[in-house]
Formats: sequence, structure tokens, C-alpha cells
Amino acid sequence: MKSISPLFSVPTAKSPIFNFSPISHRLSSVKFAVPPQRNSSAMQKPSAKTLSATPTLDPITTTAASASPKKVLVPIGFGTEEMEAVILADVLRRAGAEVTVASVEQQLAVEAYGGTRLVADTFISACSAETFDLVALPGGMPGSARLRDCEVLQKITSRQAEEKRLYGAICAAPAVTLLPWGLLKRKQTTCHPAFIDKISSFRAVKTNTQVSGELTTSRGPGTSFEFAICLVEQLFGEPVAREIGELLLMNPAGEDPKRQEFNEVGWSFDRTPQVLIPIANGSEEIEVVSLIDILRRAKVNVVVASVEKSAQVLASSGTKIIADKLISDISDSVYDLIILPGGTAGAERLHKSKILKKLLKEQESSGRIFGAICSSPAVLQKQGLIKDKKATAHPAVLDKLKYGVNDAQVVIDGKLITSQGLATSTQFALAIVSKLFGHARARSVAEGLVYQYPRS
Repeated sequence: MKSISPLFSVPTAKSPIFNFSPISHRLSSVKFAVPPQRNSSAMQKPSAKTLSATPTLDPITTTAASASPKKVLVPIGFGTEEMEAVILADVLRRAGAEVTVASVEQQLAVEAYGGTRLVADTFISACSAETFDLVALPGGMPGSARLRDCEVLQKITSRQAEEKRLYGAICAAPAVTLLPWGLLKRKQTTCHPAFIDKISSFRAVKTNTQVSGELTTSRGPGTSFEFAICLVEQLFGEPVAREIGELLLMNPAGEDPKRQEFNEVGWSFDRTPQVLIPIANGSEEIEVVSLIDILRRAKVNVVVASVEKSAQVLASSGTKIIADKLISDISDSVYDLIILPGGTAGAERLHKSKILKKLLKEQESSGRIFGAICSSPAVLQKQGLIKDKKATAHPAVLDKLKYGVNDAQVVIDGKLITSQGLATSTQFALAIVSKLFGHARARSVAEGLVYQYPRS
């Protein structure tokens, strides 16, 4: 079967991180640009009738593609790569898909590869009789093996392939899950570089995203946005793929993603850095999970604290995340760095937390590091913590900043770090790693993500 070239080509060190090439004649005109500013404004087993969460979608970063949504299955298990699972679910929901996140385990709460605790919408057994327009498998180890060993999921995915409906896999999942199931036959396939040797050299390709008939494969966490957008195009068409790319703030071809730094100071420590990531109902899950995953890969001690009464929060696009602690449990703790994720509703709830406000005030007055992404730099501005510092934010809230920088994905001013949001989350997290440990550590982490990072 004729393969189709990927939507995104592998960039060189000097090229933009998201460098577009056509996936087919249908996508040859796709280009993404930063959108214009808009006005922002106890787990029980569910029945098959209530398969998916009802997301509270963020109005500044969401679109709806269809009155009758496409049905998508994203299975997860212990050790699933959280960035891949969450980016898939989030992006497809933004496009208008009805996404069901299903656990292949005996419980809904699943600890992912990087330690993030995700809560599935349902059990895979509740999906066995369902018909899906797309089955998309995240990777990670041992997550991909947990998916492989699930007979119900194997039957669902095999039926998907037999009936010529879309299915896909990313990272380790093409080699570890689909290959043993016999679902890569006569298919050109890509996967994480650590597993590419398991695929026949005649069929293995090293593109970021590969489409071969009904099968789409991709390489890793750093190509998750490309993978998800490719699937959006196949489900909903090129105009929706274009709009979603804009909403995600994906970097257009030919535009170098920028990091600007002012008043440079060192962030190094003689011990393991302690980082607090507070979350709330409505927090942006892509940003939350990317920060947790990447910082933990860099060997940072990350504590995720809920400002709600419960440790479990419902993020902006419907992902359920369990925090490590409640904010009240760490009210007297000291952190080297506090980072606020965005999401319009989530940022407002973070702003209303008296304990978090106290922690941030102490962070600033003590000269320790803090930052925010997406909508949350506006929270720092409201609390008088930015003062005369330069910062960036989501385009919809950038005008709320006194000294907003509109031409950089990441802005560092002394011990303040901010970023635009969503697709800039990886660059944001790696910038933190670089400041804490140096460029070499950040580059090493980026290689594991299969994310192109500058050599110097």
C-alpha cells in the first residue's frame, strides 16, 4: 500500500521545531499561525452509556468541528506516556471528537510513565461493543505492553483494521503493541527510535508521523501534537486541522521559535530542585502534564497540589488528574520554583486560592523562582508579582500584562519565566530544565522526547 509523507518533517537544528511538509495533496496548503487575540471569558465503574467525560472546554482555545462528533478511543494502562495520552485526548476533543479514555487495568486511576495519575472515563470492557471512528494508542513503557496484553483492546483494534477504520499508535506502541497483533503488515511504520529496530527495515521509516492507509504512527512525546493534528485532518478535514493548529499556537513553517531572556541570573542548585505545580478544575491538561513529565525526566522533584477540596481535578478539556497533595497540606513548605499552568477557568481558581497567593508572595519576596504559562501570567500580574518584569502569555490575555512580549514562546526575566501556552509547553519545560541544569541536560531530555532542540 502506498504510504503518505508526513505532515511535519523532521527539522534540523537550525530549522523551526514545527516544520511543515504536506501529508498528502489534501494537506499541501496547511499552515498554522498564531491566532488573533480573542476576548477570554470515589471512582465507580461507569456503564457503557456514560463512556466519556463531559469536558469543560476552554473558550479561548477550543473549536467544535461537527454537530455529530466522531467517536475516538484512547486506551491507557500503567506506564502509559502521559503527554501522548493527554495531548491526543485534548486535541481531538478540541476538534469536536467524542473521546473515550479507557483503562485496560482493574481500576480507573492509572499512574502514567512520569508519575502523573490519570483517571480514565471508563473500563475497556465497556467499549467492547462500541464502534469507533478512530482508535489511537499512546506509547510509553510498560504502558505499551499493558495495552498489548489486553485481549479486549486487541479485539477492538483488530476489528478496526479489518473494517478499514482509522487506527494509530505512537512511541513504543507501534512496535510493542501493534506488531505482535499483526496490525503492521504491509504498512510503512514509524515509532520511537529505541524501538525502530523491532520493525522490518523494509517497512520502518524515520519520519515524525507516517500515514499508511488506515494506520497512522508517530515517534514520541515530542511529536504528539503532529500526530494528533494528522489524526484531526483525517477525521475532520484540512480546514479543521488548520484551525486547531492555530488554536494550539503551533509554530508556523519558517518562523523560528524564540526564547528571550532579560536580566540573566543563575538558577543552579547544589541539591535536587523542589518544584510546585498547583492545579485546579479547569487547568489546561496539556500544560500540567507536559511540565510534570518533562521536569521529572530531568530528575526534578515535582509536587502537584490541588487547590480544590479534592485531590482529583477535572481539567479544561475533560482529563481527570489526581494531584499528589492538597494545597493545604503544603502551606508551610518552601519550593525552589512554583509554576502555574494555564486554562482560563483554572487560572481564575488558582488566583482565588489564599494559600497559593501566600506561597507566591513569599516566593517573590524571598527572591525564589516562579512562573506561569498561558492564562496564568495574568494571575501573577493581578497579584502584583510581575511588577516591571517582561513576560509573555496566551495571545488572548497578553494585553493584560504591563510589559508583555508578543514575539517569543518563552520569556525569562531574572527569576520569572513565562510562556504562551499549549504547544509551547514543551519548550517552556525544557527552558526550565536548561536554567536549572544547563543546556546539555535539556538537550538530553529533548532527545528522549524525540523533540528537536538546539545544539547550543
